[in-house]
Amino acid sequence: MLNPYASYLGNANPVEVIAATPGKLSALAQKLGSEKVSKSPAPGKWSAREIFCHLADCEVVFAFRLRQTLAEPHHVIQPFDQDGWAKSYAAYDAQSALELFSAVRRWNVTLINSVPKEAHTKEVTHPERGTMTFESIFQTMAGHDINHLQQLEKIAAS
Repeated sequence: MLNPYASYLGNANPVEVIAATPGKLSALAQKLGSEKVSKSPAPGKWSAREIFCHLADCEVVFAFRLRQTLAEPHHVIQPFDQDGWAKSYAAYDAQSALELFSAVRRWNVTLINSVPKEAHTKEVTHPERGTMTFESIFQTMAGHDINHLQQLEKIAAS
């Protein structure tokens, strides 16, 4: 499967989704407030702050993947262990995570919007997912955003 989050994206425009996410995250952070942002919704589940940290980490990874896909022929994506990366999340605050996410996301959206349409079909290999394209990477970003936005909305509503 090219995009494991395709079911979240549906027919939505992936570039519009990813461009809107920083604003949605900021609004959710305000709604959560400083106390609720660090509370886990259930044992073993990430708090909103940890989800923000995860999104910031993923955005850095996506930035690298997008650029490597464009720059190198037959690039092989390096998977990462999200739970391993999450072990350091206690060191980070929600605001810093959101600032990093938003800055790198703006950079990524600018890149995506600047490349010619024919570059969207440039192929890359993911060891666990097989052949992907530049476009399927940003479609994955959008579905991943929607998944985590839904989780954050549930936390904010509880």
